[in-house]
Amino acid sequence: MDVPASRGSRRHGRGPVAPGDLAASPFRVDRDRIVSSPFFDRLGGVTQVISPGGAGLLVHNRLTHSLKVAQVGRAIAERLTADGEYRALLDKLGGCDPDVVEAAALAHDLGHPPFGHLGERVLDTLARQRFGLADGFEGNAQSYRIVTRIGLGGQSVGLDLTAAVRAATLKYPWTRRSYPQPHVRYLDPPPRGASEPVDDPGSGSAKFGAYVTELADLQHAREPFAGRLAPWQQTVEASVMDTADDIAYAIHDLEDFHRVGVLQQGSVATELIAWQRDATALRGLPATAFSAQARRPGWAVERLRRQLHRKDGWISDDTAFADAVEHVRHEVVDGLLAAPFDGSMEAEQNVTRFSAFWTRRLIDAIEVRPDPPVRAGHVVLAPVQWHEVQVLKFIHSRFVLERPDLALHQRGQARLLATLVEALHAWLVDPDEVTRIPRRLHDLVAQAEAELSPLAGTADLVAAPVSATENGARLAPGDVAALARGRAIIDFVASLTDNQAVAMLDALSGRSGQLWTDAFVL
Repeated sequence: MDVPASRGSRRHGRGPVAPGDLAASPFRVDRDRIVSSPFFDRLGGVTQVISPGGAGLLVHNRLTHSLKVAQVGRAIAERLTADGEYRALLDKLGGCDPDVVEAAALAHDLGHPPFGHLGERVLDTLARQRFGLADGFEGNAQSYRIVTRIGLGGQSVGLDLTAAVRAATLKYPWTRRSYPQPHVRYLDPPPRGASEPVDDPGSGSAKFGAYVTELADLQHAREPFAGRLAPWQQTVEASVMDTADDIAYAIHDLEDFHRVGVLQQGSVATELIAWQRDATALRGLPATAFSAQARRPGWAVERLRRQLHRKDGWISDDTAFADAVEHVRHEVVDGLLAAPFDGSMEAEQNVTRFSAFWTRRLIDAIEVRPDPPVRAGHVVLAPVQWHEVQVLKFIHSRFVLERPDLALHQRGQARLLATLVEALHAWLVDPDEVTRIPRRLHDLVAQAEAELSPLAGTADLVAAPVSATENGARLAPGDVAALARGRAIIDFVASLTDNQAVAMLDALSGRSGQLWTDAFVL
């Protein structure tokens, strides 16, 4: 089966001309359009996991993370396309072009708001509960909105990328509630990310790839793959990008935490070795025992083992898990963390060796499955390495994300974003300020109103119940203008860097003494 030529089709065909539109390949043009976008530039000022603070260039941001995902993704795609065993299968599934994978990897985080995943959760809550937008906010859907709608502002065509690249950015090729039908959250089991949050029933999928305003773009992007993939399945190129993202996240974040002194050899060793020592006894404990003993060494590893069995029984294996714990303990505890990072050349070489070893090990373990389980893509890690990635990510979660000092900063950042959204809303609805609101915010309101008007009254548009409106009353479902203002404010705030969000709130709160500043563009 030949790869469809429509992979290279653009929905509008009259899209913007970017400085890099010089390549012969349409997919290279896409890559160049993405890196020429100001949305790509801003990723250098957006938190990856921890704020760079005083660490200078040592800590990854969303830009350096995206570049490394692109590097890993391209390496995977080149290895797979050079493998005669997989070539026919890749063509049958719709193709695997390294240029497409690289472009999708560069674009996959364009929609991440200030302060990373914390900002994503805050903006989702505000979008749904404050402004009544049923779709809320989701970083992947926002990335897709940028490349299809607001990437260059006002034109409603975004970057007008090819179908293959747009499809490759879709880790979750469904909307929050209604597409495809029946919705993927009702599958048993649902695809990864498609389930509703247990603490937010009725909200739709936890992760999704597009808002309803971009559904037509999603459907156009998926047309070349009709009959080759189920509507909810990632394309091969999206699966490569997703796997590369997992690899980069598992490895490079550990580098950061080691460099800034957050990861301590003793605490990591204690956790892993305690599970290895007590594994048999821990397996025999009832689930209720873990809630009361959450911090005992080794118990968090056992919770991870049980979680993998519960969610990913298609691949989870106790022997592979035990081997992964031992291998990660050897490489991380006895290797990377054996000496504190002191900034010396020897310390940098130690980090480089760790990263190179794991990157090569994981890339070499990539497989292509013709008929993967629902919770996996066509491109997957071999079982041994899949378990190793889960343990590497566990170290990040257990020893960084659960830290009280990180929680302290994130609570402040959440309050900052909520206050900024309210301040911008008050400015936007002030009748005396109609000629002085930021021009980009004005354009975003007009664009959102044009997009939402055809959807007025649909269940996918308005969240119910709505808790607040501009005047304190409940929002009428037909008040498209109010919904558009909410979407525009969320779009505007999501496009700021961390420092721009801080500086803008300082100005709106009267705390800034600078009248003219380059901290943000109005």
